[in-house]
Amino acid sequence: MSTHAENLKFRLMTIELLQIAKSKYTYRELSAKTKLPVTVLSRYAKGHVLPNIARAHELWKTLSKLVGLESEILRRIQFDENGYFDNTSIVGDHSILHQAAQYALAAFAGRRITKVLTAAVDGIPLATMVANALGVDLAIAKCNKEVGVKSFIEETYVLKNSGVTVTFYLPRAALKKRDSVLIVDDTIKTGEAQEMLVNMAYKAKADISGLFSLIAVGDEWEKRLKLPEGCVVEIIARVNPPPPSEVG
Repeated sequence: MSTHAENLKFRLMTIELLQIAKSKYTYRELSAKTKLPVTVLSRYAKGHVLPNIARAHELWKTLSKLVGLESEILRRIQFDENGYFDNTSIVGDHSILHQAAQYALAAFAGRRITKVLTAAVDGIPLATMVANALGVDLAIAKCNKEVGVKSFIEETYVLKNSGVTVTFYLPRAALKKRDSVLIVDDTIKTGEAQEMLVNMAYKAKADISGLFSLIAVGDEWEKRLKLPEGCVVEIIARVNPPPPSEVG
């Protein structure tokens, strides 16, 4: 995507975020938060005029805190007695995914990204929204080989504490040597699945530009991932794993 087109899309998505904020706050309240006149905010929200790129970034920084995507995600995370949580209400919520895609556009604006890479299945909705926001294609690693695909990149990993191996397959044509990849997943726990995606990108000889996720549990996963220097990691909501005494 060209810089001009990228900037225009970001400015438009900032207006969408303003419209979301407008459903929760009055113009007077938003004016106090953003330091912009009510009349200016009204013109932005109604689509009569677009903010320039510098003001769009300022607005985004303020509005993203007001809308509270992080707090909304954290509110929905409830660990069970085994230390797991149900992410259905998160990965299936269009509003959350839409706001997350806006977050990714802001976080990775200006970086060279030609492909979004994710793994089936829960990562697909978020990755699709992010790829659409960035205007790039989506590559999906799956746990089975699709009929009609001649060649795959394969990667196998062992599920933590289970001894069970899982193999994923990515059509070799999905990633090219000159691709710059953004790895996207809904949740990072142990880092095994994301490490698998990183290794697939390396096997394709593609560059890894960034890693993006809605949720990350703890920080042990960071030690697993061998990300290249300069790779940007963006996590919307970080949570601590439940203490052992609360599990089991």
